[in-house]
Amino acid sequence: MSFHIQQLALVLSVMIGATAAAVMPTTALAQAADDEGRAVLYWYDPMVPQQKFDKPGKSPFMDMELVPRYADEGSDGASMKIDPSVTQNLGIRLATAVRESISQSLGATGALTFDERDVAIVQARAGGFVERVYDRAPEDVIEKGSPLADLLIPEWAAAQEEYLALRDVGEPQLLAAARQRLRLAGMPADVIAQLQRSGTARPVWTVTSPISGVLSSLDVREGMTVSAGASLARVNGLSRVWLEVAVPEAQVSHLAPGQAVTARLPAFAGEQLNGTIQAVLPQANLDSRTVRVRIELPNPQQRLRPGMTAQVTLNRDVEQALVIPTEAVIRTGRRALVMLAEDEGRYRPVEVRIGREFDDRTEILEGLEAGQKVVASGQFLLDSEASLRGLIAQSLEQPKSSFESALHEAEGTIVGLEDGMVGLSHGPFKTLNMPGMTMAFPVADPSLTSGLQSGDRVRVGVRETDEGLLIERIVKLGGQP
Repeated sequence: MSFHIQQLALVLSVMIGATAAAVMPTTALAQAADDEGRAVLYWYDPMVPQQKFDKPGKSPFMDMELVPRYADEGSDGASMKIDPSVTQNLGIRLATAVRESISQSLGATGALTFDERDVAIVQARAGGFVERVYDRAPEDVIEKGSPLADLLIPEWAAAQEEYLALRDVGEPQLLAAARQRLRLAGMPADVIAQLQRSGTARPVWTVTSPISGVLSSLDVREGMTVSAGASLARVNGLSRVWLEVAVPEAQVSHLAPGQAVTARLPAFAGEQLNGTIQAVLPQANLDSRTVRVRIELPNPQQRLRPGMTAQVTLNRDVEQALVIPTEAVIRTGRRALVMLAEDEGRYRPVEVRIGREFDDRTEILEGLEAGQKVVASGQFLLDSEASLRGLIAQSLEQPKSSFESALHEAEGTIVGLEDGMVGLSHGPFKTLNMPGMTMAFPVADPSLTSGLQSGDRVRVGVRETDEGLLIERIVKLGGQP
């Protein structure tokens, strides 16, 4: 369909004139005075507060009279002024954004296990027969050197007799060679020493525990035959124990080996045990989305036993964070806002990007600076008033450069292109408080419209100039032929 941009401009001129007050900043509206002599900034429809008019009359939207906005009510288009007596009656309370040292704790429940690095495996040094098993059973707590079993090792008898014979000869080199054969046969140093002292061959080895701890297994019985290298017993040390807890994977990045940990056990009510993170294990649980953290606890008195449960407090690293009271944050579902308190009783909504929560405080990642004051009580009433007055918090996603910050964006459909003009049926320009409508815009560079045609959905960026709004950016939206 052919479109003539000049005709569109003529048709829309009346509508543009009618809505000019909505596009203009508040300070550009001509001030008037009501019957009481109070200065009026503009008139507005309470149901459509973004729309502003420069004179009173009937609302074009609702069957009601326009409402004046007085100068002494103190809205400058970006902030609003509230009378101190009103703020006092509303119970407005302020809080200051402060940068604090945060040391957040994480609580978890875990169970004690053996320290698998403190384990002794007792093996047969040579093949033989079990002559005796001492009065031991699995799960016994034993001391280092406690006897477990006596093994008769026949091949040791000949080696011991040879050593004793060479000792009587008195040849040092031959005696040293015989002693070496005893060691190679698997004879422990204490057995060799006993042989030297007694001068009597005794091919019986009393197997003892090399460490103190729990006898986890004892795999020998009287009369059985054992081969060289056979496992006879396993002893788990108790000087240290591990405490394993499951931590949500989202919290694991704040934990590292060496961090301090405190634990409380129901078995020892009122006591606090101190330990350190020994390892953050590499594999996560797919079902619970947790990662196991291994904590090492000293156990000098051997009171802590595997299987006991403990409540754990994991102390994270101390870090700096900008925080405000959590109650000061207004969550809209799409973004987070705070009411910023400025000088002379002025308030304005500000979008913020929030981070972690620390008890009754919330971390602010973007949008505020240390020392700024926010409304901590009564902020929802002020937010409603700000919406009524058409105050909109600038989005954090808007570009920050001086060039980009002057552009106002909206989406729309091209209804015509001609002679450096674009006819556009657009949605609202929120940063201008300008509602959606159909109008003609000049373009800063004719090449911006290259490849575009009527019916295309586009996003435009306009700049305010003395002659009106000028398109400086136009981008075709995706999903179109």
